[in-house]
Amino acid sequence: MLKAVNKAIKDLKGSYAISVISPLFPKKIVVAKKDSPLVIGKGEGENFIASDIPAILNFTNTFYFLDEMEMAEIDANKVTFYNINLKQIDKPLKSIEWDAVASEKQGYADFMLKEIYEQPKAIRETIGSKFNSENDINLDIDLDFTKFNKIYIVACGTAMHAGLATKYSFEHFCKINTEVDVASEFRYRDPLVNDKTICIFISQSGETADTIAALKLAKEKGAKTIAIVNVIDSSITRVADYTLYTHAGPEIAVASTKAYTAQVTLLSILSAYIAEKLNIKEVADELKELKKDIAELPQKVEETLKVADQIKDFSQKVFDEKDIFFIGRGTDYTVSMEGSLKLKEISYIHSEGYQAGELKHGPIALIEDNVTVIGVATVPGIISKTVSNLEEVQTRGAKILLVTNDSIPESEYKNIKDNEKNTIVITPTTSSYLSPVLSVIPLQILAYNIAKAKSLDVDKPRNLAKSVTVE
Repeated sequence: MLKAVNKAIKDLKGSYAISVISPLFPKKIVVAKKDSPLVIGKGEGENFIASDIPAILNFTNTFYFLDEMEMAEIDANKVTFYNINLKQIDKPLKSIEWDAVASEKQGYADFMLKEIYEQPKAIRETIGSKFNSENDINLDIDLDFTKFNKIYIVACGTAMHAGLATKYSFEHFCKINTEVDVASEFRYRDPLVNDKTICIFISQSGETADTIAALKLAKEKGAKTIAIVNVIDSSITRVADYTLYTHAGPEIAVASTKAYTAQVTLLSILSAYIAEKLNIKEVADELKELKKDIAELPQKVEETLKVADQIKDFSQKVFDEKDIFFIGRGTDYTVSMEGSLKLKEISYIHSEGYQAGELKHGPIALIEDNVTVIGVATVPGIISKTVSNLEEVQTRGAKILLVTNDSIPESEYKNIKDNEKNTIVITPTTSSYLSPVLSVIPLQILAYNIAKAKSLDVDKPRNLAKSVTVE
């Protein structure tokens, strides 16, 4: 059977992760992989295969990881590994820190709700692994950052939104031109990448096919590559020059929540680390404040979660709507896009995230009586402009959910607050470069409650998979 599978995979095109059984060998399984995830869990008198670690975490916490074009023959007591030429090879057995309890609901109605409430812990552990007690940053990245003149952040879906949210931080603190690109576009547009480019690739699973392909392209062009990943020893970690883990723990729900906020946190830490290495004097004081705000994030996320009841009440007013619009400026716009994605992923309501300043360039034509518009306004200096845009949709009959923070005086949004159709949600104040970590949480809770009001499966939305392992 091993030889038969070996012959077969040499004819296969594209990506695959396969397991083969036969009545001729009832106590054996043969597995092989190429560009798709496959893990082998080692037990006592039993062994397991799955596409990712959480699927079998209840049975074992020790795993083997196949590299590309490798095979394994498995029975209850032994795993034997081979390369594509059927030469036997050795593979290390690795222990994973996640425990089985982390992949259970623990009394929550859904994994998504549990993971929303795990965000303080996920962020605390992400910070704790990188900060010491004096807020000094310790990242194992040995690069001379003065040699680089461009940063690319490449990812898909929610991970891409995390990149967009932190582009501002990299440019402001590091003074390096930073672009954010969707992985599936990056790899096909001949990007201007060379040995003076840092490419950062973000993936919760570390198995996203387009992101891995984009990473390989960047390496071919001479860039230095950094992976931001949640899953230990995932495929992307074996390709990137450097890997930073988010320590969010297993994320079971398809719609990402804690992985996103952990990614934004870790990317912010990375931007501060690079800025310190570059020793840019003009942002030194701001950098100290940023690091202080990062350290305070877990507590502020806990405070933000207290808006849940207020959000649930608002969701009862809007769960049966067909269209919902999100608007914001700067980092608030990136949060609007992520909030919109969460809503459409699990509630199947059509939603769009727009730059607030672009309303009059088209989107305002869609506003009519009783349409819901969700505004995010937390960035100092431009809040009044976003509020002005919200007042324009209000005059056209829209009802508004405004997410802002407690440093903004009520006088800024008095006209919105005075309208009984509207709801104001207040989050704690933090650096505008970190505000996406807090302002996204009410939008996660909103999407969750709307989906529950529609009696939908929030953990497994239709047509979606947790890891997109094909193009």
